[in-house]
Amino acid sequence: MPELPEVEALAQHLREHAVGRTVARVDVASLAVLKTVQPSWTELHGHPVLGAARHGKFLDMIVEPDLHLIVHLARAGWLRWAEHLSAAPPKPGRGPLALRVHLGPPGEGPGFDLTEAGTKKGLAVWIVRDPDEVPAIARLGPDALSVTRDELAEVFAGRTERLKNALTTQSVLAGVGNAYSDEILHTAKLSPYATAGKLSDTALDALHAAMVSVLTDAVSRSVGQHAALLKGEKRSGLRVHARTGLPCPVCGDTIREVSFADKSFQYCPTCQTGGKPLADRRLSRLLK
Repeated sequence: MPELPEVEALAQHLREHAVGRTVARVDVASLAVLKTVQPSWTELHGHPVLGAARHGKFLDMIVEPDLHLIVHLARAGWLRWAEHLSAAPPKPGRGPLALRVHLGPPGEGPGFDLTEAGTKKGLAVWIVRDPDEVPAIARLGPDALSVTRDELAEVFAGRTERLKNALTTQSVLAGVGNAYSDEILHTAKLSPYATAGKLSDTALDALHAAMVSVLTDAVSRSVGQHAALLKGEKRSGLRVHARTGLPCPVCGDTIREVSFADKSFQYCPTCQTGGKPLADRRLSRLLK
């Protein structure tokens, strides 16, 4: 799933390549992807792109005079930029294409496709006049890339859930998902099962420092990359996430995994949990 660094890189790509161009046409290949009815996508036609922004993991293309094309890429969505897009409108319901934006005469100018692989669809698009009209944006917590150490302590104060869950709850902290939370916790040497509201001052210091360093480094590696290369760039920078069974690059211990119904997380026992493997209920059931 694209997280803060990848969405920030896509926003920067739009700032560099889309700003100043005019939305010539929007092709909707899947009506299900649109979560708003008014304003219509046709109201984007003929208006220039003014900028691009990021709200947590939401991408925002700002179009004159006061329109926002907001995108949440979900688990398998992606933005694919092209210097030339087909002029023929796509056929609805065929293939991964959900929505196409022509930033110039169709068939001649550049633009991008919003696509989604697989059968489980989560890609979502809103066309609004204010980003806060998107309920999930209105509920976002402070941005993980700009939150201060004291603000982090404040949002975690009194919270009883596991630290892994608090880091990935967007109303608590915006922008961090499954992959980068694994990386942040590993860098901070904290257990995913620690209680968010019971961290010591030293642990909070380590967590904030790790969040800044991991996300800043990921953004630095991602910004400037061609959109098609961002997923590979993300994978290449991960030290524990999706590396189950491989040696920890810090201590050499074997990276372990805890699995749930539709996701999993990875960690290093030596670096994060005092050498003790965390309980994996799904694995325990399989062993019975």
